[in-house]
Amino acid sequence: MVMESFISAEPSIPLVISLPHVGTGLVPEVEAQLTPVARLVEDTDWHVERLYDFAREAGAGWVQATLSRYVIDLNRPPDDASLYPGQTTTSLCPVETFQGEPLYAARGPDPQEIARRREQYWQPYHARLSALIDQARDRFGHVVLLDAHSIASFVPRLFEARLPDVNVGTYGGQSCSLDLSHRIMEVLHAQSEFTCVLNGRFKGGYITRHYGNPQNGVHGVQFELGQLAYLDEPAAVYVPSRAASLKTLLTQLVNAMVAFRPTR
Repeated sequence: MVMESFISAEPSIPLVISLPHVGTGLVPEVEAQLTPVARLVEDTDWHVERLYDFAREAGAGWVQATLSRYVIDLNRPPDDASLYPGQTTTSLCPVETFQGEPLYAARGPDPQEIARRREQYWQPYHARLSALIDQARDRFGHVVLLDAHSIASFVPRLFEARLPDVNVGTYGGQSCSLDLSHRIMEVLHAQSEFTCVLNGRFKGGYITRHYGNPQNGVHGVQFELGQLAYLDEPAAVYVPSRAASLKTLLTQLVNAMVAFRPTR
């Protein structure tokens, strides 16, 4: 039986939120091949859906992964081309953790297995995401796509030193209007509790780059949150006192996105 790779909700405001890495599910045929470390699914974007629950309640379109990125990474291109050439990154069907530990007890998935996972899990997620984007844009004339992520604040294999708390990616200004990115950064620069950067180590993954098309009314933005801003690492325990402050900031950012109107 094929497991669903997502849950979703339709938009009633011009905002769609994608959460491709919050899933922890492992389909049996994949789990049987994994190492004990892999079964911990440590590279999950822990509790990001809790941080944005206010936006879903306010009517944002919503696509939330249910399967772990170890089954298939929904934020990678279907042809598995590197998003950051020359830098260490992960693949469509990862074979290592962020720390470089092997995910598979023997060899990883072959091309036929990767194609099967792409068809059964990757394609349905993207078909639904695309449909919600079109629905919101058709109704409101434009849509903001927020691709919501988090990652451990220290991953030496992927980046040096501690990651900023809020990493905004707009594919170097290509995936959304400059006006929207300016509004986002104004909100971030008006506070001092959380560090931030625009188009630093994380410039936006496949979802931001592929769907973000401001000329066509789709403004894509990725938020990559450093997990120390709201979690007790490395146990990935949600800390309500930290999360409350971060959610206040995210509420301001989401409000700025919803209020955004592109100039014609």
